[in-house]
Amino acid sequence: VTEAARRVLEATGVTFHWDVAYVGSQAQEMYGTPLPDHVLESIQKNKVALKGPVTTPVGSGFRSVNVALRQKLNLYASLRPCKTYPGVPSPYQNIDLIVVRENIEDLYSGIEFELGAPETLRLIELVEDARGERIRQDAGISLKIISQTCSARIVRFAFEYARRNHRKKVTAVHKANILKFSDGVFLATARTIARDYPDIEFEDMIVDNLSMQLVKKPHQYDVLVTPNLYGDIISDLCAGLVGGLGMAPGANMGDDVAIFEPVHGSAPKYARQNKVNPIAMMLSGVMMLRHLGEVENADRLEKAIAKVIVEGKNLTYDMKPEAPRDQVVGTSEVADAVIEKLEKSNKS
Repeated sequence: VTEAARRVLEATGVTFHWDVAYVGSQAQEMYGTPLPDHVLESIQKNKVALKGPVTTPVGSGFRSVNVALRQKLNLYASLRPCKTYPGVPSPYQNIDLIVVRENIEDLYSGIEFELGAPETLRLIELVEDARGERIRQDAGISLKIISQTCSARIVRFAFEYARRNHRKKVTAVHKANILKFSDGVFLATARTIARDYPDIEFEDMIVDNLSMQLVKKPHQYDVLVTPNLYGDIISDLCAGLVGGLGMAPGANMGDDVAIFEPVHGSAPKYARQNKVNPIAMMLSGVMMLRHLGEVENADRLEKAIAKVIVEGKNLTYDMKPEAPRDQVVGTSEVADAVIEKLEKSNKS
């Protein structure tokens, strides 16, 4: 899928100088680590990266290469557009919403205490001494951390994105009715930041109610800003509204570095089989072009992808679930079809 995205990006006529690097299982075999230092140095130097799905090798010492990249490069904002395109199998039409997910804190901060470890037992004792509340000694513990600093940063990012892209509403997602001292910080901070943007409507919603409302009336939402865990779950729900993860592009962004990648994870068993859907990866490339200021070429590429989808001839098996095998194509054929549309637009 990464090669397919690279081919269509080059077909726009934009000149790229690629610095190809490997992370994950392949890097583990080549360099003895799934995240070599030279990869981080390259991203920091170039300020932008197009990243394919990555498998973190078991037993490598990394919980997740993706999480490590976000934390080491301070990519605090995950930007995940969810948009329907005519021709995509979906019960919904005309959906166009954005999930802005805080990327560093919450339960993904990685501060965990293993069941039975001495430090876990000390923490259990501390909680009982400080709060008078008992935690079972056979428990594993993860800390949910939500700070004013990171909450303000992600909420401001969401409002600035909304303003730049002529969006009308920002919805803060939380569970502050129960988690008063973590999600409560996120909600209170969001309400404070919202006062700086009187031109944009603001509301807040409890995450379970939002999940129901997204299924019933998804068109009432525009930009959703969320803590880390809820954003991970909600963005997959929203992907389901618009046809699945094969249609879900994304970006992880900091103040001066951005990595563009699809929302879906890796599927090693399908690697190099020319089978899986590259559209989410291509749409991540569209996002990258816009980030680089290549707005016209981004629009041309998105239109070319949309034309291929609506024609329905050159799509992978997940986009044509009822079609016989001889009526679906592979990854590279989808790219070929998009490139053909781009070449026609070049001539016109």
